[in-house]
Amino acid sequence: MSISSVSSKLFATALVAVGFVVSTASAALPPEVQAKVDKAKTRLVALAADPGVIAAIKDANAKGDGGMTNGKWVDLPDSDAFIQALLKSKVSLQIAKWEQEDDNINKLLLRDQKGNLVGASVRPLIWNNATRPVFAQALKGQAWAADEIKPDTSTQVPSVHVSAPVLDHGKPIGVLHGAVTAK
Repeated sequence: MSISSVSSKLFATALVAVGFVVSTASAALPPEVQAKVDKAKTRLVALAADPGVIAAIKDANAKGDGGMTNGKWVDLPDSDAFIQALLKSKVSLQIAKWEQEDDNINKLLLRDQKGNLVGASVRPLIWNNATRPVFAQALKGQAWAADEIKPDTSTQVPSVHVSAPVLDHGKPIGVLHGAVTAK
């Protein structure tokens, strides 16, 4: 064995031991998962155009967050009246129905123009996700999907996140997003 091959093996072993992962190509979704993601994006665009969704977003944008923060949200028990009212609202019940109708989607969430939760099929871990790509990308006016499979933070199901803007006369006013089951 040459010195250069020993050095290469030692370097590679050191990288692994320190926790570095070296990749020469970007990850692509398996074709069957990509097909589900494409279908879900198209469906979310249609659902985001629902008059009830648009009305709920307009109402939420007018009201504001009511002082809720991610920290307060996390501290509330599932039985809290605020959480129960949100999950039993008209728009949440509709979203839950849509989610149940589609075996490929394991959650749907509706957020206002600032990333605050408006409606949901399940209780998410965070109240506001304005800085996350699933929200920020769709708020630019285009449907979006992640390019990787990860366990969803709310459901723990391996998923790909997808989102679509809620539009009012062509202007993004909120986001409908979900998780596509990647199995």
